[in-house]
Amino acid sequence: MIIDFHTHTFPEKIAAATLDKLKHNSHTVTFADGTADGLRRNMDAAGIDLSVILPVATAARQVEHINDASARLNEAMNDQGLLSLGTMHPDYEGYRDELARIRELGMKGFKIHPVYQGADIDDIRFLRILDRAAELGLIVVTHAGLDVGIPGVVHCSPAMCRHAVQEIGPFSLVLAHMGGWHNWDEVPDLLADTGVWLDTSFSTGAMVPLDGYWRPEDLSMLDADAFMKIVRAFGPDQILFGTDSPWSDPRESLDFIRKLPLTQEETDDILGRNAQRLLDI
Repeated sequence: MIIDFHTHTFPEKIAAATLDKLKHNSHTVTFADGTADGLRRNMDAAGIDLSVILPVATAARQVEHINDASARLNEAMNDQGLLSLGTMHPDYEGYRDELARIRELGMKGFKIHPVYQGADIDDIRFLRILDRAAELGLIVVTHAGLDVGIPGVVHCSPAMCRHAVQEIGPFSLVLAHMGGWHNWDEVPDLLADTGVWLDTSFSTGAMVPLDGYWRPEDLSMLDADAFMKIVRAFGPDQILFGTDSPWSDPRESLDFIRKLPLTQEETDDILGRNAQRLLDI
């Protein structure tokens, strides 16, 4: 079973406009239309069995609406290979009750995005959310490192993540983009002993530019050697395959993993079995 642990979709009526804005902010191309149907088409073409959708609330007032929409998507798509998590925002005052409601709605966890939400992962506003998530047994997925659409801003560095885990204790924390987008040199030393999970999304090969904004040397992400250094530090059983759809071509992302110097057992773990274990499916 192949599971893409990191994808994004948008409501059909705003998907085109949202993607257009995000493409121009990041100066990179997309590989799907941002809708659930578009994600399903890419999954079928690549042979992906299940995709986890990670919604992001960019304002506290959006939290309940997004969580309701995620629950409706899960009900509508429960036999079509799509599974949405919830979301939370550091400024949402009723976080304790809303996180309990996320669990009551049957969602396995939620996504946060410290860069878009304007707070450090080890800020008390996030720490209290993480603590409540640990209490409820919810998975937390967070953007980690820099963000291609907001250059130079880091609210979830490896050092901040380490501090957050030290403050909360063990819980199910997934750091997107191999632990910290373009903070990769720090990831093995600071995070390998913390028990966090990493996803592979938008971290391998090279970005595909939309225009001439990026210099050629800026487009490179992790090559096979750098990727394997992180995998060996954490162990293949802590790595989750992800594409960041619509921002990566799922077939290229799969090919990258399959060509690595891994055993078939390790490859199968990364491509799906680890996610099955984490999601308890």
